[in-house]
Amino acid sequence: MDITFHFNWQAAFDSIPYLLKGVPYTLLISFGGLAIGFLLGIFFGLLRISPMQWLRWPAITYIEVFRGTPVLVQVLFIFYGLPQLLGGPIDAVTAGIAAIAVNSGAYISEIVRGGVQSIERGQREAGLSLGLSRVQTFRYVIWPQAFRRMIPALGNQGIISIKDTSLFAVIGVGELVRQGQIYIATTFNALEVYMMVAIMYLIITLTLSIALRMLERKGLVGQ
Repeated sequence: MDITFHFNWQAAFDSIPYLLKGVPYTLLISFGGLAIGFLLGIFFGLLRISPMQWLRWPAITYIEVFRGTPVLVQVLFIFYGLPQLLGGPIDAVTAGIAAIAVNSGAYISEIVRGGVQSIERGQREAGLSLGLSRVQTFRYVIWPQAFRRMIPALGNQGIISIKDTSLFAVIGVGELVRQGQIYIATTFNALEVYMMVAIMYLIITLTLSIALRMLERKGLVGQ
């Protein structure tokens, strides 16, 4: 059986201008969702380590629900399910941002919990012994140290969330994969187009990875 493999580089390069139209949507959904997710992560992460059980359980429920269900199911529920409850449609981009926000927020909650709990108890006691209140001790002593330790994990979560946006083509968001699907429908160059989509995602995630490594070399993250 003779199988001939032919990759059309010209077709791949020709798709770039069309695929670039999806990059702003990919970045908007990724970083918009991550910004909200970071706030959710701080809120529920701190609730998760609260000494009061009635505060911990809502956080545990949120974390387990959104970590235990696929982001694809979450965005489909937001885009198709919530409008029935709200009585009005939800824009596809808004649904994508919301899905990244609640999904990444659940994972970031655990990152926050781990980061805060990694700070030695003596740091808290030292802050209190200096006359700082509990809130001041957390703000000026514990949080700055914990945040530095969180940065690598937060960066990894950012990369995961960027890649998760590729699933949102199912709701019609004009991100990279969706633009690729539209272009393929007219050119039928699936191999070349999806190769370029993969390369563009790789460029975005590698850029973020390199930025994190630079922070690590400068000693701005970690211990």
